[in-house]
Amino acid sequence: MGGARFQGERRGLRVFAVFGDESGSVERKSTWGTIFDVEDPRSKFPQSKGKFLDVNQALEVARFDIQYCDWRARQDLLTIMLLHEKVVEVLNPLAREYKSIGTLKKDLAGLQEELAQAHRQVHISEARVGTALDKLAYMEELVNDRLLQDRNTADSNQTSTSTSPSTSTASLDMVKRKLPQKSLNVSGPVQPYHPRLKNFWYPVAFSTDLKDDTMIPIDCFEEPWVVFRGQDGKPGCVRNTCAHRACPLHLGSVNEGRIQCPYHGWEYSTDGKCEKMPSTRLLNVKIKSLPCLEQEGMIWIWPGSDPPTATLPSLQPPPGFKIHAEIVMELPVEHGLLLDNLLDLAHAPFTHTSTFAKGWSVPSLVKFLTPASGLQGYWDPYPIDMEFRPPCMVLSTIGISKPGKLEGQSTKQCATHLHQLHVCLPSSRDKTRLLYRMSLDFAPVLQHIPFMQYLWRYFAEKVLNEDLRLVLGQQDRMLMGANVWNCPVSYDKLGVRYRLWRDAVERGAKRLPFTEST
Repeated sequence: MGGARFQGERRGLRVFAVFGDESGSVERKSTWGTIFDVEDPRSKFPQSKGKFLDVNQALEVARFDIQYCDWRARQDLLTIMLLHEKVVEVLNPLAREYKSIGTLKKDLAGLQEELAQAHRQVHISEARVGTALDKLAYMEELVNDRLLQDRNTADSNQTSTSTSPSTSTASLDMVKRKLPQKSLNVSGPVQPYHPRLKNFWYPVAFSTDLKDDTMIPIDCFEEPWVVFRGQDGKPGCVRNTCAHRACPLHLGSVNEGRIQCPYHGWEYSTDGKCEKMPSTRLLNVKIKSLPCLEQEGMIWIWPGSDPPTATLPSLQPPPGFKIHAEIVMELPVEHGLLLDNLLDLAHAPFTHTSTFAKGWSVPSLVKFLTPASGLQGYWDPYPIDMEFRPPCMVLSTIGISKPGKLEGQSTKQCATHLHQLHVCLPSSRDKTRLLYRMSLDFAPVLQHIPFMQYLWRYFAEKVLNEDLRLVLGQQDRMLMGANVWNCPVSYDKLGVRYRLWRDAVERGAKRLPFTEST
């Protein structure tokens, strides 16, 4: 092959392609027809440097990127094919009879260098494709947000004259960005929880774990509480500290709907009133209690100072699903870091390689697609729907075919599904109470297999341990001053929105972002 080379520049990046001599190149190209006969699109590159682009011009730039990537890929492939054929010619037994070993080595060394250059060019092209896909993903966000804004404007003011979409403008630099950088700083020692974060209903236990004669001790926002059932069977939550000598009440027992302190036998009802004081005169003593309700198989408390809202959010699985497992774990990590982890799926093929993501390929681009004002959406290319539900819940529906396998590009294309609920109760600044509920829309017989609950717990703990070692490492670095949200990218969208929502709650914003509440 001759030494003719083509060199070009685009946006400061040098591009090389290696071709054979003119006659040889034409001869070989004719064998493959029009596959490689594509015009170089750079002569038609839109001249937009320093300009502001409207929607149509921005789409034209994106279209050029795709055309260039297509042309570049064809040239890369042609170059490698020609070099491969040249290697075959050099190693042809008939040709070797007329060449010395030294000449063969020299020819092969030259070809090896040209192949190395060609492979470097392929890597450059791969990077260009990634950049183009990121740009298209961001433009998709812009279009979705614009459509949603237009729809909301039309709904709120149907009589007003609509503005032409073509008047919307965006700078070229804006189009190039993957995701607007958010100002997030989660670093240093975990600060005390703001009182405003307490003004929500929090699930703290599963109904099946709370019997008439049992109690469940919990920590919530650095305070100890104990949950038990009163004489009427309704749950109550009182401070887990006896008013007499500060003994933990959960070390005692439940008698006739009252919790009895193991130290001197003082007994408290679900509203915190002391109704029995053995061996002494009954005094008017009361310990703090919290509003406590039971709904859809879960016990909820309201730890805040504001009046509790009249309704509780529903955490039931979708219709057609049956609950197969309810598991509670205490984890030595701040609940926000755990929520960050649960709201991120891009880490799965790197972290969960021995559990549910075993064998998953690594996509060239992972996106979380969601409305402009939402805390829910779906993952692309994974068939998984996900939602953050304030204040601390993550719900997800996963389309599956076999354990550890993915099927289809969306949950609707999958025949069977797994639904998950994760509740991350903020026990303290370095501890989270995790409630996990797993439901399936297939294999109902599994509900009746003895000890199946233990098997589900084993699998859940195995998956969680893969995450936990990483999140604990994050927490250690964070305590030393590292920012765990230093550089958000496009697939971090849901986690970023959770952090912005939480910041707004703590600031006392009149209207919370990404929600319909005010």
